[in-house]
Amino acid sequence: MKIIIDAFGGDNAPEEIIAGGIAAINEEKGFTAVFAGKEDVIKEHLKNYEYDSSRVEILPAEEVITCEEEPTSAFRKKPGSSIALGLKALKEDEDTAAFVSAGSTGAVLVGATLKLGRISGVNRPALCPVLPTATEKNVLLLDSGANADCKSINLYQFAVMGSAFAEAMGVKNPVVALLSNGTEDEKGNALTHEVFPMLKEAAGINFAGNCEARDILSGKYDVVVTDGFSGNVALKGIEGTVGLLFSALKGEIYSSFRGKMGGLLLKPAFKNLKTKLDYNNRGGALFLGVNKIVIKAHGSSKRTAIKSAVLQAVSYAKEDLIGRVKAKLSENAREAK
Repeated sequence: MKIIIDAFGGDNAPEEIIAGGIAAINEEKGFTAVFAGKEDVIKEHLKNYEYDSSRVEILPAEEVITCEEEPTSAFRKKPGSSIALGLKALKEDEDTAAFVSAGSTGAVLVGATLKLGRISGVNRPALCPVLPTATEKNVLLLDSGANADCKSINLYQFAVMGSAFAEAMGVKNPVVALLSNGTEDEKGNALTHEVFPMLKEAAGINFAGNCEARDILSGKYDVVVTDGFSGNVALKGIEGTVGLLFSALKGEIYSSFRGKMGGLLLKPAFKNLKTKLDYNNRGGALFLGVNKIVIKAHGSSKRTAIKSAVLQAVSYAKEDLIGRVKAKLSENAREAK
């Protein structure tokens, strides 16, 4: 099994990307890391690490798509880019299971849709990160940014795909909620009012009703469904709040001798909490709804986050995630409106 890694995608490429990929193969057996990008640069960086050379390959790609470029135009104008060639290889090579990139989100999503195609029964793929909760459970939030405007059929399909994703992660009968501005059935906008009865009537979805943003990380739900605009706002809000809390807490601890003593006693607990909440340990967001596994890592990802994203891809491939999603969609087919 091969995992293609976009070596020139992200703010810290290529050094941190290559380091993360090497860390992944040194930790997990059973796959080959294929670095896509400028061959001479990749080879030079690889000299800095110890690894099994039989498990590392290079996919030469001389062009790079930047985040400043218009995604669709850039993808078409740069067929020799690491994103374009990486996705092309993913489509054409049966041994290649996934593509991981911290590069331009728009280019990755556009390229994945054009090159790989949508799964039958999916009108629009969705970005789906795995988030920690107040319990030991995780929660899937989709869409978190791929589709700013959605129709009810899109959210219905997100719920079906999210349920299949959660099941592949070992969750039995995953609980699905619809993001709204209140938990009452009548709350929401025109879109949530339209999709609510569809989810309630779906035999293959364990629908729990509406969910407020403050409850996304409560542990009550396994899947939270929304449009990409609301999902991205919620996700960024969560990231900002977590960052603020840690920063404020650190400031309070170091503001007095008593705080420093208390902080010293609580250091193990703070370390565990930070590890749980740190996105670097969770990898990236799965682009759910295309025919192969595509992981979009955060643009600022460093080696730990890239390692996690690659290991994510390996895990999803072993669990036949795409096959599970296809089966679930087939069982819960509904005509687009």
